[in-house]
This record gives sequence, structure tokens and C-alpha cells, in this order.
Amino acid sequence: MSDATPDPAPPTPPASVTTTAAPASPFRRPAFRRLTVGWVATNLGDSALYIMLAVWVRQLTGSDAAGALVFLALGAPTLLAPFVGHVVDRVSRRRLLIGANLGGAALVASLLLVQGPEQVWLVFVVTFGYGLVATVTGAAQSGLLRDLLPDEELASANGAFSSIDNAMRIVSPPLGTVLYVAVGPGAVALLTTACFLATAFVLARTRIDESPAVLEDAHEPWIRQVTAGFRQLLSEPTLRLLTIVMTLAFAANGLLNATVFPFVEVGTGAGPEALGPLQAVQGAGAVVGGLTAAAVLRRIGERHLVAWGLALLGGGLVVGLAFLVLQPDAAWMRWGGMSLAQLLIGFSVPWAIVGVVTYRQRVTPPRLQGRTSAALNAAINVPQLGFLALGAALLAVMDFRILIAICAVAMVAAGIVCAAVRPRAELPASAPA
Repeated sequence: MSDATPDPAPPTPPASVTTTAAPASPFRRPAFRRLTVGWVATNLGDSALYIMLAVWVRQLTGSDAAGALVFLALGAPTLLAPFVGHVVDRVSRRRLLIGANLGGAALVASLLLVQGPEQVWLVFVVTFGYGLVATVTGAAQSGLLRDLLPDEELASANGAFSSIDNAMRIVSPPLGTVLYVAVGPGAVALLTTACFLATAFVLARTRIDESPAVLEDAHEPWIRQVTAGFRQLLSEPTLRLLTIVMTLAFAANGLLNATVFPFVEVGTGAGPEALGPLQAVQGAGAVVGGLTAAAVLRRIGERHLVAWGLALLGGGLVVGLAFLVLQPDAAWMRWGGMSLAQLLIGFSVPWAIVGVVTYRQRVTPPRLQGRTSAALNAAINVPQLGFLALGAALLAVMDFRILIAICAVAMVAAGIVCAAVRPRAELPASAPA
């Protein structure tokens, strides 16, 4: 365009987009800064411990199946999410988080009692309790953020927490591995125990004006109170759409998780040890995705942020699939292609998560936050676990590239549907909840 040609008038933004200046950062609030310190400590211990538990059980029992059951025990508490959310909405969330972290510290410290294969049952008990603490933490934290922050600061807070989560997944596993090899599993347990205690201490020194711990639907039957989170997800039109596309997309992601080792080994031409460096690349992409999510959300709105996140995730799978099919001879080209795919995959997931979580927080009443958070967690993760098992079975009869192609198509299709369907009564990004 020449200098003499006038610039076209800017397009009218859709109703879900705000054109206001960037809001003040949530980090200006002392309570949020303390919550962030607690979140760093929690994720440092979490990421160091959960892989070590599977390795430890595999070493104690000599069984690959027993090692894999650790991840089942870790994910099983998701089935209790509706009940957890109900409790979260009935009590002080800050006090519940303090108690959960103290309980988590006691649980993990009990791993010091494990001396041999005869105590492996204790590892499974601790793993289940550890997963339950994570479920409580996720639901209670959502309610605290909603009580602490105005609508316009929620996306920045969720993006920051997502980046911290993924950054710790880069730093903590190598730290846990070094401690496990050099000192033993007890050292990792002590590190995680210390992280739980540090989080409890920080929360004890944090003051937040919480919403009253009184349920709006306390007069209704108990089962309706427990399932209120699912009804909220399905009753608000945009939230219903986001829940459905995220459930379908992450169910497909379960198929993808089943192909992780052939994806890495065939793509790079190396062994399973290539998973470590590529996971670090994916984590770096996720950190950047979390840091940019809030700025993009303010321009395009939550629904379109979710749509772009899913579409970019599908694009990353397409890049990886292309290199799996072409299989270039040069090692640098194979590694470069797989790294690009993992970078796109890592970058895209925080956009989708931050978009759906922020919209859910904005349209949900304060004392329904715990139940909707837990319900969304169950809606996304339970189908993902089921499709992971299905994918593992399909690998015996189907080329893994076909599963990756199915996942790519599902992700891109989910993104297109999310962008194209504009529900009625969508809450504008600048409107109060």
C-alpha cells in the first residue's frame, strides 16, 4: 500500500472482544503474588515427584504394568471431582488449601517408610491421596482467583499460572531424577514434603476477602447440589460449546498420548531417550503460550482463543506427521521437524486451557466455582484416560501414523467449529459476571 492510500477503517470487533487498554496486572496485588509463590512451590514438588513414583514402583516390583498403574492411581481421584467441588464451595477455600497442603506433606513424608516391595501398597495409597490433593487444589484455587481478581485480570492470572506449571515441568523432572539417582527416593519425597509445607505457610500469611461459604442452591436435594457444576457447564451457551469441543479434543489427545514413543523414536530416528529433549522443547513452547494467552484473549475473546489453540495443536500434529511420512535422511532435519511440531503443540495448549477456564470463571457465580472447576476437569480428563487405553489397544492393529492423523483432523475440526459457532447470549469480555 502506498503512502497516499488512506488506511482502511478498523473492522467492528465482535461482541466477545474488548478494545479497552490492557488492564492492570494481577501481580500488583500482594495476595496474588503470595498465591503465585505458593503455586511455584506446589508445582516444583509435584513435577519432581509424580514420574519418580512410577520409576520407583517399577524398580521395586520389576513390573512395567505395576509402574503404569501409578498413573492410574494418580488420575483416579478425578472421578471424585463432583464431590470435591461440592466441598470446596461450602468452606473457606484458603483454609481448605492450607489443610490440603499439610495433608499432602504428611502423605508424601510417609513414603520414607517404604523399604522394599512389601510396602509397595503404601506407594499406591500415597499416589491416590496425592492425586486427590491436586484435585482439591485445582478446584479451590479457581474460587480464590475469582474472589480476588476482577474479570479483566483473570486471563493474565490463568496465563501466568499455566506458564509456571509448564516451566516447572522443564526444571523439576531433571531435579527429581538427579536426587533419585544420587540420594534415593527419600530425597525426592522430602523435597515434595518441603514444597507442600512452604505452600501452606504462604497461604497462612495470605488474606483474601472470600465470598460467603453459603450455597445458593442449599435448599435443593443433595444430588442436585453435587451435580450443579455439570449443569452450569451445559446451561450457559458459550460455556457449553467450549466444554464440548475441549472434551472431544482432549479425548483425541488421549489417542495421541498412546503414540508418544513411536512418534518420538520414528520421528527422530533415535531411541526413547529422545523423549526428554523434545518434552523440554514442548515445555518451552507452553511457557510462551501461557505468557501470550492473556494479550491475545483481550483482542479476540475466549472462544476464539480456544479455537486458535486447538487449530494450532492440530497444525503441530500435521507438521510432525509430515516428517514421520517423509523421514529425511539428515538427523538435523528430523530433529528440527520434531522440535517444531512439539513447539507448536506446547504453545497451543495453554491458549485453549486459558480461554475455557477464564470464560468459565467469568460466567460462574462465586460459590459455584469449585463445582464447575471440578466438573470441567472431569469432563476433559476422564475421556482422555479412556481414549488413552483405547489408543494403546489400537496400536496393536493399526499404524500409529493413522492415529496421529485422526488426532490432527479432530483438533483442527474442533477449532473450526469453536470459531464458526457463535452462541446466543455470549458474555462480552468486558462485561461483569
